[in-house]
Amino acid sequence: MEKTTVDTTTILVGYASCGIAAGAREVRELLEQKVAETGTAAEVKQTGCLGICFDEPIVEVHDEKGRWVYRKVNERKAERIFKDHVQGGDPVEGFLFHELSPGTTREPKAYMFRQQERIALVNSGVIDPENIDDYLAVEGYEGLRKALTGMTPDEVLDEVKESGLRGRGGGGFPAGVKWGLCKQFDDEQKYLICNADEGDPGAFMDRNLLEGDPHSVLEGMAIAAYVIGANFGYVYARAEYPLAIRRLNIAIEQARERGLLGENIFGSDFSFDIKVKEGAGAFVCGEETALIASIEGERGMPRIRPPFPAESGLWGKPTNNNNVETYANVPWIIRNGAEAYKAYGTEKSTGTKVFSLAGKIKRGGLVEVPMGMTLREVIYDVGGGIERDQEFKAVQLGGPSGGCVPAQLLDTPVDYDSIVAT
Repeated sequence: MEKTTVDTTTILVGYASCGIAAGAREVRELLEQKVAETGTAAEVKQTGCLGICFDEPIVEVHDEKGRWVYRKVNERKAERIFKDHVQGGDPVEGFLFHELSPGTTREPKAYMFRQQERIALVNSGVIDPENIDDYLAVEGYEGLRKALTGMTPDEVLDEVKESGLRGRGGGGFPAGVKWGLCKQFDDEQKYLICNADEGDPGAFMDRNLLEGDPHSVLEGMAIAAYVIGANFGYVYARAEYPLAIRRLNIAIEQARERGLLGENIFGSDFSFDIKVKEGAGAFVCGEETALIASIEGERGMPRIRPPFPAESGLWGKPTNNNNVETYANVPWIIRNGAEAYKAYGTEKSTGTKVFSLAGKIKRGGLVEVPMGMTLREVIYDVGGGIERDQEFKAVQLGGPSGGCVPAQLLDTPVDYDSIVAT
């Protein structure tokens, strides 16, 4: 394990919905109380979810020896971790999530992270989602800076097209092509929408991203708005996601205060702002024209197309709509380039895909894997297999609008073309 030099020990508490539901609030309060009572040189911070929801609450200790990740931490374990590790310097090996705590003597039973590649989730569970300085410290808003100060909208569009990024909302339509369609319509007013109306049972990809790294979504939206010429955007999020909505609003306000949203961003001629619109939980509002109707204050009902939203969308104006995960990929692509992104995935399905592992699986949580990995690898190598080693029967992909993939198709690659072909 790479050693780090720190002046103060940092204690990170996983504070997303899954962690809070499992008892993270009580653990966090206890640790904060211990630090205050003892005067220990340590700082307790919140973070999002690492994806290991099955082992929540998660507590990490970052000290001069490195990073130590503790699993299923309750108040009793937290007291022991504080006394033995934070104060005494001795990690409590029996409580560790060993895969993410190298240097321990125990070998993990399964490797959940070995086959993951994190682009959209790179900051989730790492930074404090309510502190913009944490995001800025990991190259946050550098993609937007690069776009606005060194690239034309056409150059940014070409980079996104070249990356092969396809919409992560299910249809897999190329993001760059979609942006280009909206860009070609001249209008003084254009809109950008982020679809966070995640209604599929068992799905929590968007919620995790918004709770763990909201600034990456805002930055991706701003870059897309620069391309198409939009000056205002909406995040349409279901009201059942209160923590995600709260952190989104905090992030928006922080970005405004730093001049990263609003007028003349980075001293350019580009101005853009964002508002959160809470949805009432109608499943149909996941469809983009129904979503647009809901933002307009109408009943969320799909509209006949054409015209498509790129030409006539929100209030009859050209509008681009992508989902949370799609936008979260954009800053990474602009910072690192299309070729770096195409190094992951397949020729026609580039990059990575975030999956919710829910149901009767040993390691339920959130994972991000390269496109093209087989369902068997996702379920067994990453997810640890079926609970109690029972027989696998089927997996549902894409919620009610998707389908069930039976056992005989377990070796199907997870990419847009292969899944459609099944």
